[in-house]
Amino acid sequence: MKQPKNNILFITSDQHHWMSIGYMNPEVKTPNLDRLAERGTIFTRAYTVNPTCTPTRASMITGQYPSQHGAWSLGTKLPEDIPTVGDHLKKNGYRTALVGKAHFQQLLDHPHYRSIESNPHQQNLDWWRQFDGPFYGFDFVRLARNHADEWHVGQHYAIWMENKGFDWKKCFWKPAGTADPQYGTWNLPEEYHYDTWIAEECENLLQDYAESGDNFFLWASFLDPHPPYLAPAPWADMYNPDELTLPQLVPGEHNANPPHFGKTQEKHPDFSEFQEQDGNVCHGFHSHLSDEQTRRKNMAIYYGMISLMDKYIGRILDKLDQLGLTENTAVVFTTDHGHLFGQHGMTAKGAFLYEDMVKLPFIVSLPGKIPQGKRSTAMQSVADLAPTFLSLAGIEIPRTMTGRNQKNVWLGNKETARDHIIVENHHQPTTLHQRSYINERYKITVYHKQDFGELFDLQEDPAEIHNLWDKPEAQKLKKELLLKLIQAELGKEPIWMP
Repeated sequence: MKQPKNNILFITSDQHHWMSIGYMNPEVKTPNLDRLAERGTIFTRAYTVNPTCTPTRASMITGQYPSQHGAWSLGTKLPEDIPTVGDHLKKNGYRTALVGKAHFQQLLDHPHYRSIESNPHQQNLDWWRQFDGPFYGFDFVRLARNHADEWHVGQHYAIWMENKGFDWKKCFWKPAGTADPQYGTWNLPEEYHYDTWIAEECENLLQDYAESGDNFFLWASFLDPHPPYLAPAPWADMYNPDELTLPQLVPGEHNANPPHFGKTQEKHPDFSEFQEQDGNVCHGFHSHLSDEQTRRKNMAIYYGMISLMDKYIGRILDKLDQLGLTENTAVVFTTDHGHLFGQHGMTAKGAFLYEDMVKLPFIVSLPGKIPQGKRSTAMQSVADLAPTFLSLAGIEIPRTMTGRNQKNVWLGNKETARDHIIVENHHQPTTLHQRSYINERYKITVYHKQDFGELFDLQEDPAEIHNLWDKPEAQKLKKELLLKLIQAELGKEPIWMP
C-alpha cells in the first residue's frame, strides 16, 4: 500500500489586487474563495518577488528570486535547465500538471532564446495538438497565453474551443482572430471562456488522479482578472460602477516621490530618461490620466472577472470534494502580483512598488492540519512556495532554493519563518532597476545608479502617501533600513554546496 502523502492543488489568478476578494472586501463577491478561506488560513502579508508575470511565475516553481533563476524581466525566459518544484516532485512519485497560463517564456522567439510561447507559434494548432509536455517539471500541460480577447490566443485553449465546434476567431483580435478589440461585454459565450476550459481540464485530471491513486501536484493557473477589461454576460454587468468605492489620487502625494511617479499624472509625459534599450517600453510609463466614469467602469468589469473566475474555482473545489481528495490535498490560492485601479492615480502595473502592486491574496488549506478560519500576519513570499510544497510532500528541499520553508507556519506550529520581504524589479539595465525591503513596519525602495528612493511607514501611513526618503527626521531610519536591505540581499544568496 502506498504511503499517504499530501497532494497539492495550486490555484492562481493573474494581476489580482489583494483586497479584491470577498473576505477582505464585501463589495466583491467570491463565495468559493471565501469558503476556501473558512476551511483554511488567510495570510494577510503575502508578497510577490516582482510586479510582473514572468519573473514571479518562474520564482513560484524554482524557489528562487528573479535575479537568481534568470528570468529577470518580462521579455525574458526561464532557462529550461533550471530545476523546478515539479522536477523534484516527479522524482518522488508525483504526477504534475499545469493548466492555464505558464508565461515562463517570452512572446518573441529568438535564435538564441527559443520560446514555444511566442507568436505566431501559439496559433500553430497542429503543433500544439501533439504537445502536452514535459514543460518545466510538469509532465502534462494544457496552456493558454491570452488575456481576454488578445490575439495571443491559441495553444491548447484554441484547440479545446475547436473541439467543441466553436468558431473562436470571431471573438479574438486580429491577426489570430477576426475581431477588433472589445471592451466590457465580451461576445464570447461563457461556455467557451477559458475559466470554463481550465475547470473542465482540472476536473478531468482530478478524476484521473483519484482513479489511479497517484499523488499529484496540479496548478490551475487562471488568466483573469488581468486586463483587457472584458467578461461575457452577465458578469460584465454584475457590478454597478456607481456603487463601488473608487480609489483616488491624494493631491500632492507624488511631490516627494521619484520622478516617474509624478509623470504618470501628466497628459503627455516624457519618460525618455528611463529608456535605455530600443523597443523595450517600461510597463506603466505613460499617462495614467482618465475620467472617473471610465475608472468606475473598469473597476466594475475587473470585479466581474474575479467573480466569474471564482465560480470556476468553485467547480474545481467541488470536484475535489466529490472525489474524496479534499482531506489529503493542500490547496493554496494566490496570484502573481497586484493591480492598480485608481490608487495613487494609477492604473494596471509598473515600477511603482506600492502594497497595491506587490501584496497578494493568499489562502492555504489542508483539513485537520492547517488551522481553519484563521488570519495570520506571518510574512509570505512567492519564493517560499516551492520549498514549502516540497516540505509538505516530505521531500528534502534542495540547497539552491532560497525561499523559506513555511510548512510549520502554515500548520500553525510556528509564528513566522521570515521577518522581511525582498521585491525586485529590473526592467531596464540601469535606469529602472529597483529593490524593496519590507519588514513588519517599514518599506524602503532603492534604485540602481539613482539618488532618489522611497521610504514608507506602513503602520502610520498604510496608504503610502508620505514618502519619507528625503525627510531630515527620517535619515537615521533610512540608514538603518538600507543596512537591513544589504544584509537581506546577502542572506538570500544560494549556497549550493555545504
